[in-house]
Amino acid sequence: MRRFALMMLIPVMLGCSAKKSVENPVESAPETAHPQSMAIKMNDETVNKLHAILALHAAVPEADKGQTIDLLSQAFLGTPYVANMLIGSATTPEQLVIDFHGLDCFTYLDYVEALREATTDQQFIENLIQTRYVKGEIDFLHRKHFFTDWAQKEHVLADDVTAQLSPHAVTLVKHLNRKANGDAYLPGLPVVERRVTYIPSEFVDDNVIRQLQTGDYIGIYTKLAGLDVTHTGFFIMTQDGPVLRNASSRKENMQVVDSPFAAYVMNTPGIVVLRPR
Repeated sequence: MRRFALMMLIPVMLGCSAKKSVENPVESAPETAHPQSMAIKMNDETVNKLHAILALHAAVPEADKGQTIDLLSQAFLGTPYVANMLIGSATTPEQLVIDFHGLDCFTYLDYVEALREATTDQQFIENLIQTRYVKGEIDFLHRKHFFTDWAQKEHVLADDVTAQLSPHAVTLVKHLNRKANGDAYLPGLPVVERRVTYIPSEFVDDNVIRQLQTGDYIGIYTKLAGLDVTHTGFFIMTQDGPVLRNASSRKENMQVVDSPFAAYVMNTPGIVVLRPR
């Protein structure tokens, strides 16, 4: 077993407990006797990387929103892709996972969004709780499971600008969490009816790309019933052109990479664009 560092004792909201699935090597610390406190454990790699990123962020105080997201997301390039980083379900207690040793596509967004306005360890953790959970309640049912939750759920993190970018944007009503056969993707989680707008890939042309901004959150739309997107990343304009910066599960990658944006989107159903606030 790897050695873990007890990082700090952080006060969190009453009733809190944390996010996603089962394949996470982080060992959560037990709650303390105080009901409004939770001990946060992070491995040494995560602690060191967090401090390095906070120092990097502090070195460019004048950076705008897009530059900040570019800077913070770039710090994770090369980080291994690891699926199902979060722990919790309808039958498994939710745990507050903070682990930079590996990322899936959505925890990558979580961490960068939480770091965006953080200057200290505690501020990052508090931001992460608000980013992942409705009302900051660390609980499976309060977790923001779907990409469009960021623009729909309380404590809105971003604005859905998809419809503004193209006259070819399509809006459909989806029943999130309900498969075509009626089963749930996540048992115990309610089905949510939501209007989801996306731009079909054949219409993601130069005009659309020109309107995208560095730091925009990109969701890869899916036609599957019950889901809004199947992948996420950041739109970043680099010296070599626009890229989708993403935690890639493709066999040739399996890490955080910059994928040429137009070529990536061409082979997908389309995109949903959320603009960070």
